Amino acid sequence: MEREDKIYVAGHRGMVGSAIVRALERRGARDIVARTHAELDLASQAAVRDFLQRERPACVVLAAAKVGGIVANDTYPAEFIHENLMIEANVIHESWRAGVKRLLFLGSSCIYPRMAPQPMREDALLTGTLEPTNEPYAIAKIAGIKLCESYNRQYGTDYRSVMPTNLYGPGDNYHPENSHVIPALIRRFHEAKESGAAEVVIWGTGKPRREFLYVDDMAEACVHVMGLDRAAYAANTQPMLSHINVGTGVDLPIAELAALVAKTVGYAGRIAYDPSKPDGTPRKLMHVGRLTALGWAPKVGLAEGLALAYRDFLAHPGARR
Repeated sequence: MEREDKIYVAGHRGMVGSAIVRALERRGARDIVARTHAELDLASQAAVRDFLQRERPACVVLAAAKVGGIVANDTYPAEFIHENLMIEANVIHESWRAGVKRLLFLGSSCIYPRMAPQPMREDALLTGTLEPTNEPYAIAKIAGIKLCESYNRQYGTDYRSVMPTNLYGPGDNYHPENSHVIPALIRRFHEAKESGAAEVVIWGTGKPRREFLYVDDMAEACVHVMGLDRAAYAANTQPMLSHINVGTGVDLPIAELAALVAKTVGYAGRIAYDPSKPDGTPRKLMHVGRLTALGWAPKVGLAEGLALAYRDFLAHPGARR
């Protein structure tokens, strides 16, 4: 028998999953189930089936994924599409088999077309060509949305999807090649400051605009959406358009972000750009009207969030490997 308050968080050690665990605990959740990759391989259908049949959670949060920045996505496309498809298919299907009542799937803003009208509305999905550098990852995330929609349609489940914008904060990955833009900039400016480097060169032109959300704000939004009654959630979605954007609704150029990160870190040297490197999508700003209508808004501004992220970077040198 499942426990009405038992929640399984897949990916609890990652930046997103750990933030969701913190948010759940702040809301009073006490029966949170989690497994490390060594304990449970989500790419194994048999292992996921055995685990969910045994634990019988009432709710599943699918925050586990293979993630990375533009370099990692462009270098390992097969790994990004295969691993994410396996995780999603196994967790969503076996959740249904185990009678899971509610599931929350976390996607990404990269699901939208490269040249989608800005800000990107939920109904922009599948209306154009994806950004080539992360197309395999985006297709996997689109498949996750459609899995949730299809199980809801055929089996009457209550499986929901949220599409966060670019995230940063505690627990981020600061790898020199496989990280996202904010942790990559934090590391590069910090190391430049430590070495006394006169200049930091950044990929691309600095012109693309990006939106950023502090990860604990994202987690609060997830718990908020997950806790809505079915009628309230359905009133702001459609049967075949069931995902909800999670973001701030505000963006800035990468060059402006770089200057802000440099200031946060205390780097006073020059910032140069390498236009021979790819920029990626010109702009990725989320339309967040649906989420606002559901009663949620972010609390942590970018300057405050960057300061918190840099503090976390300094406190966890092991994350820089």
